[in-house]
Amino acid sequence: MPVIRSLRLPDEAATAAFAAAMAPLLRPGDALLLDGPLGAGKTSFARALIRSLSNPEAEVPSPSFNLVLTYDTPVATLWHFDLYRIGDPRELDELGIEEALSDGITLIEWPERLGAQIPADALTIRFSAVEGDADQRDVALIGGPRWQQRLSSLSSPAHA
Repeated sequence: MPVIRSLRLPDEAATAAFAAAMAPLLRPGDALLLDGPLGAGKTSFARALIRSLSNPEAEVPSPSFNLVLTYDTPVATLWHFDLYRIGDPRELDELGIEEALSDGITLIEWPERLGAQIPADALTIRFSAVEGDADQRDVALIGGPRWQQRLSSLSSPAHA
């Protein structure tokens, strides 16, 4: 899949602004694959997106130990999966991932753990640290034609 857009986010505030810009573009059935190494900003983006879609004051813990957390939003139920501790894709059946992908908005950290279950029409958001600056992140948005059209209206984050 092609890179649709690349961004440089100078700090966590810019990551939150990027998430806020993405929020109104999301629809039921959307899957966002949050890719990148530990500390790259995946969970910061997820928290900001969840708060943008639900409640700005919402407590949004990392689902690292629960593996999945859900949030009610006006658009759809948002499912936040952290698959870091998944050893075998067959373990996903117990987490409700099929239900999430069918009618929810799904955020998946560590999507490579999905194996063959990676949704074909997902948007991958790849985070990487900028060498020499611990606060900055490079972000690549990777997806098919459906995402190319929808992301054409994405405004740049205020701090990017």
